[in-house]
Amino acid sequence: MSPPPATRRILLAVTGLTPQVVTETLYALACHTALPWIPDEIHLITTATAAENARLNLLLPGGWFHRLCADYGLPAISFPVSNIHILCDADGKTLDDIRTPLQNTLAADFITETVRSLTQPIDTELHVSIAGGRKTMGYYLGYALSLYGRPQDRLSHVLVSEPYETNREFYYPTPYDHPIHHRRGDKEITVDARNARVELADIPFVRLRGGLPVELLEGAARFSQAVAAAQNSGRDIGLVIDLAERRVTASGEIVSLTRQNLALLLWLAQRRKAGLGPIQCAKAGNMEAADAYLAICRQLDAEDDRTRNSLKNGMDSAWFSPAKTRLHDALTRALGKNGAKPYLIQASGPKKGNQFELTLAAEHIHLKGGR
Repeated sequence: MSPPPATRRILLAVTGLTPQVVTETLYALACHTALPWIPDEIHLITTATAAENARLNLLLPGGWFHRLCADYGLPAISFPVSNIHILCDADGKTLDDIRTPLQNTLAADFITETVRSLTQPIDTELHVSIAGGRKTMGYYLGYALSLYGRPQDRLSHVLVSEPYETNREFYYPTPYDHPIHHRRGDKEITVDARNARVELADIPFVRLRGGLPVELLEGAARFSQAVAAAQNSGRDIGLVIDLAERRVTASGEIVSLTRQNLALLLWLAQRRKAGLGPIQCAKAGNMEAADAYLAICRQLDAEDDRTRNSLKNGMDSAWFSPAKTRLHDALTRALGKNGAKPYLIQASGPKKGNQFELTLAAEHIHLKGGR
């Protein structure tokens, strides 16, 4: 499925003490291509010291960001100081650097949550640059995009020719002569910023978003949680249905189910444990299946007039298909698409679409309690 047309383009970058990365990347995207990509807004992730450095060099009146936009006639781009996101610890105290293991963990979580929030709206398009900041910051930013990136999102690194790459006076190739100073050995020479070459290297990345539970897509995310969910690592396959507690656990995660969803899962799990074959759900109602399901509903206090009426002529595909979808949605919300796969109801038999069963191995199904 194609992504919806983007109504908002966002450039996100990590920076250290060289905010030039922002103007270099913006130049490469918006000014140095036959098909310009001009962001509607720019966001930075950086440390407290580097944030002030970026503000002073880029955003003050006459700063290099404003000069670039004026030099190349770019349309208005939103880049207020509030879009400079400063790395913080758990207490909200800003970080001046990333040196300790704890600071690395805090940075990873902060970057992950920032990427999650920027990719949550479906109509945005995110371009991520990993050219600046400490190497760990670039790594975490790239990995966060791999976890949360959508088809329309991109990852890149900016490449600047020598001797401009390490020159703190260089911000972008100007459309006019602009002399800057450069050290060559023990001599200082003058070079022209106009002659610099700035290229953008697109970086392919694996998109793992489909493997994340809905809770990690819609709520605050820690880096380690998102990685574990995407890889489904640390999870042993196992379905536990605790009848006394009316609770379902799959791969160690609690799955929130309505009682009707629980009844459907319990019924199919019992059939799997008993070695019974798939159920038949053709256009003609299956009375035996309807009676068996309603018996489970009564056991769970989940039977009501609506359920009885919908199954009075037997269980057919018109009833079963939406019931299956509701159960699958609940499992996917808790476990993500990859994590939910072992627990989904599968079509089976020679006439797929009419016969359904759990294919989870019986030894992985554990039924507890009951009345």
